[in-house]
Amino acid sequence: MATTKTPPPRHFLTLRDLAPEELRRMLRRASELKAMQRRGERYQPLVNRTLAMIFEKSSTRTRVSFEVGMAQFGGHALFLSPRDTQLGRGEPIEDSARVLSRMVDAIMIRTFEHSKVERFSAHSLVPVINGLTDRFHPCQLLADMQTYLEHRGDIAGKTVLWVGDGNNMCHSYINAAAQLDFRLRIACPEGYEPEAAVLQAAAGRCEILRDPIAAAEGVDLVVTDVWASMGQESEQAERARAFAGFRVDAALMSRAHPEALFMHCLPAHRGEEVTAEVIDGPQAVVWDEAENRLHAQKALLELLLIGEVAT
Repeated sequence: MATTKTPPPRHFLTLRDLAPEELRRMLRRASELKAMQRRGERYQPLVNRTLAMIFEKSSTRTRVSFEVGMAQFGGHALFLSPRDTQLGRGEPIEDSARVLSRMVDAIMIRTFEHSKVERFSAHSLVPVINGLTDRFHPCQLLADMQTYLEHRGDIAGKTVLWVGDGNNMCHSYINAAAQLDFRLRIACPEGYEPEAAVLQAAAGRCEILRDPIAAAEGVDLVVTDVWASMGQESEQAERARAFAGFRVDAALMSRAHPEALFMHCLPAHRGEEVTAEVIDGPQAVVWDEAENRLHAQKALLELLLIGEVAT
């Protein structure tokens, strides 16, 4: 008897795992799910489904948003701390993927090396979601792009300024520029540029600048992040010196378009990468951005587990 071959699962390791128009539809769907939730509509497409959440890096927003999202969808989220797994230590990553993916319906991993999520997904029978690695943070970009869409409409043709380190958030903004058709200016000090390979994949969309004030001229969105991310605490003093001229303040925002927005993935260090005047001011949409982690990830879970929903 002939057997039907099960199609491979869809993974979400970077924004490039979604086609541009598919990404736009998912962002619109995220806003629809947000409206449904605020109206009190009961929508539970993932009853009896389980999401395993592997955390080698701690997080507030990532854990709460995925766990609440699964609960609102009627499913269950299982939290696995570094003490609860042997990922890459006592057990090979490939074996962990083979075992865990036979028990749950999807897996979210928040870790350090991006190669871990790549190796894990290559041997998983269910969708794997990158909750953050040292190279990419695609779930945050879903929330950021949903937030821009809700406040200003389609980001296509706009200009975004990234201020600070060429880190995982910067890499994901580079991917977003290619996927959603906007220009990205990256203002960073020498020695802190994004990876050349990531930049090359979005050639023509991005440029690196050294003067953040000049780079802010006429931009539609300003984004920054902490100067020292988790795991870089020993570099804090060195980075504080390097990034001293790369603070988002009122002077920088005054050069942007009058309707420009400010975003930050949080947690923020007021007085370092951004002043209190900016992050607590009228152009900041950081609280909408944080909330939209929930709604954007629900749309992602829906897409990966049950496919696109006609709207």
